[in-house]
Amino acid sequence: MGAAKKKSGGKAGGKRRIAILGGGNLGQALARGWVAAGVVAKTDLEVVRRRPERLAELASAGIGTGADGRRAAKNADVIVLAVQPQQIQALLDDVGPVLDPKRHRVISVVSGVSIAVLSAQLRGVPVVRAMPNTAVSIRESMTCLSAPPTHADALDEARVLFDALGKTLVIQEDMMIPATALCACGTAFFLRAVRAASQGGIEIGFHPEEAMLLAAQTARGAASLLQREGSHPEAEIDRVTTPRGCTIAGLNEMEHQGFSSALIKGILLSAEKAAALYGGK
Repeated sequence: MGAAKKKSGGKAGGKRRIAILGGGNLGQALARGWVAAGVVAKTDLEVVRRRPERLAELASAGIGTGADGRRAAKNADVIVLAVQPQQIQALLDDVGPVLDPKRHRVISVVSGVSIAVLSAQLRGVPVVRAMPNTAVSIRESMTCLSAPPTHADALDEARVLFDALGKTLVIQEDMMIPATALCACGTAFFLRAVRAASQGGIEIGFHPEEAMLLAAQTARGAASLLQREGSHPEAEIDRVTTPRGCTIAGLNEMEHQGFSSALIKGILLSAEKAAALYGGK
């Protein structure tokens, strides 16, 4: 298991053409992030979706869009599979025959679909699994990566790409489902916590926009303390709690109401659901 990597600055790696097959929220976020990071030129990137009119915002920004996945994959160097799990079989049937193991590399961000399943239909094309989150669009994602030893070069290239979008961690493939729950689903969990904090702020007298600013920036600062100082959450909590103080009173009430337990149970349930997303063999 590797260590998390910090964001890379400037342009990462050499010139490459990337085809993102699947233009949903994550596919579009990847496109925006890589262009913003200078990893790929707009003219060397294409996002494919069955209804390309839904990619109008990307197209207006000068990013290539289309509906022909086979053509886009054939013309690319790196193919990013970004469809829903139930759509992966049709996509593999379509693009698999045009991929060349000597030229192409595949990165899959499809939840629950193993490298073995992908490799069985990609005729020796190097495959890397990646689990980022939608913060790739602002280069603040936490992305987990996995690949077999035989695909080490493809893994190195994937790290270059995703290091430009936040932090990366190389893990064993059997940890990709847990990574889905903690990193991908986790974005929503932490956003819900920020929303709840802002609602509490409104209850105690702040206007909604003020409460949201205060909650979001406080959450950002708390996370930054852990990353920059390398400390444990409880150590930082101890710094802001005093005997019979207001902080410990609030924390204890949250625990009485099941705050930590609810979050842990939510992550566990999301992992169970993620494991069942792909019904293929």
